[in-house]
Amino acid sequence: MSTELELTFRQDADLTEVMRLRVQSLQQRGQKRQDGERLLRPNEAVYRLDFSKQSLQFSHWAVRLAQAGQLTVTATSQLWTPDLTHLMTRQLLEPAGVFWRSPGDAGDAPVQFYEADAHEFGERIAEQAKVRKAMYFLFGFAEGCSPESVDCSIHFRVDS
Repeated sequence: MSTELELTFRQDADLTEVMRLRVQSLQQRGQKRQDGERLLRPNEAVYRLDFSKQSLQFSHWAVRLAQAGQLTVTATSQLWTPDLTHLMTRQLLEPAGVFWRSPGDAGDAPVQFYEADAHEFGERIAEQAKVRKAMYFLFGFAEGCSPESVDCSIHFRVDS
């Protein structure tokens, strides 16, 4: 018998600010990023997912966009320790989850996404959950999407 577990992505405002300060510091000093370093873009924020259980099977995404726009969710691998190291490009997992709502969509229309990529992405997150208690993500907001207009969670099956 299995039960369903919903995990909600939570914005990590402190870590987002630290990563923005890194960008600002480099700009002020006129320095370049380290080779392979992935700097936070202005339209991105860091989110966190905490795993209460380790043995999970991906079920589905629950993404709600209050208005037209696009949300890109990129996961970081277990190699990145945000309190100790800079985020490196090689630590980003592929594929990313891309979710969007077009300007002409009805208010109750489902959010669109690339189904195969989203499913593979969800399975990779479930794999990471086996060895992680928490995982970090970059949320990229575009075309009118913003942190205030997004509600994002992921559902897993848990064998009991």
